[in-house]
Amino acid sequence: MNYILFYYIFPLEPCLFLTTKHASYFILAAYFDTGALKYLYFIVIICLYILIICANLLLIVVICMNRGLHEPMYVFLCSLFVNDLYGSTGLFPFLLVQILSDIHTVSVPCCFLQVFCLYSFASVEFTNLAVMAYDRYIAIRFPLQYNTRMTYNKVVMLIVVIWLPPCVAIFVTVSLNASLQLCGNIINKVYCNNYSIMNLACSDITVNNIYELTAASLIVSGPVSVILYTYIRILKVCFSGSTQTRQKAVSTCSPHLASLLNFCFGIYFEAKQSRFSMDSVPNVLLTFLSLYFVTCPPLFNPVIYGLNMSKIRIRCKILIFRFVGKCKRKQ
Repeated sequence: MNYILFYYIFPLEPCLFLTTKHASYFILAAYFDTGALKYLYFIVIICLYILIICANLLLIVVICMNRGLHEPMYVFLCSLFVNDLYGSTGLFPFLLVQILSDIHTVSVPCCFLQVFCLYSFASVEFTNLAVMAYDRYIAIRFPLQYNTRMTYNKVVMLIVVIWLPPCVAIFVTVSLNASLQLCGNIINKVYCNNYSIMNLACSDITVNNIYELTAASLIVSGPVSVILYTYIRILKVCFSGSTQTRQKAVSTCSPHLASLLNFCFGIYFEAKQSRFSMDSVPNVLLTFLSLYFVTCPPLFNPVIYGLNMSKIRIRCKILIFRFVGKCKRKQ
């Protein structure tokens, strides 16, 4: 259920299954008075959100409607686009409400629900990119055995691995933090942040820290190990293979590398901005950098893959031309 509905129904009331002692709502202190500019920000953000929805939905529909794209690589791409829609929906409706609001508060259940959405989005995105790297390794290393190695059952198992472990890990994190006793309710961000909430705790957080350190290590080390291993093996194949093999590797891996670097760039600035003082950086830039990890990947991924992968690009053009043609005939 979308937490934004909770925001309207229970604007300042704690939920029975997510209660935090001595706090029924949080204050988001990173918002500042922009006067009439808030309407301009609202228009820019809603246009950005609509663009993200349209771009990702277009590619999801293209992949689902064309049997020629029902291959493992495109299934993992479809999972990536679904996650991008999920992550952006966990942020943009909330931002739109807060921008137009004069009081920047969020109820406790909505705050923890947003934490779950954003952190699970980031975890699933990273795991998805790792699985895509493994898929590209199999395609380049074993081109003739690709279909026998990437079977239907294996693809289903990898999709489960992409979504289930990260979501379970983040759910446990949110559950542990929801039981903390807080001695404050001010979050210096424009959205709910797990690190900021833990800084408000005045009860023992040893268990939370141990669990989160372990979970974060596994969530990061697993995908990083897979990505490093697969790209090392791909490089070996490229150096020992023919020119055609190298060209294939570059064409199939360049969109993935661009997507991976874009996402890691956003995560780096979110972590740096949350944990280290950046007083010398303007507030507007700080806000943008903190939102980068959940804004730019959903926006750029459809562009990166739509422009670089000929099969998707051709089918997108066909789908758009058919839609335009139907609209003209109706007129």
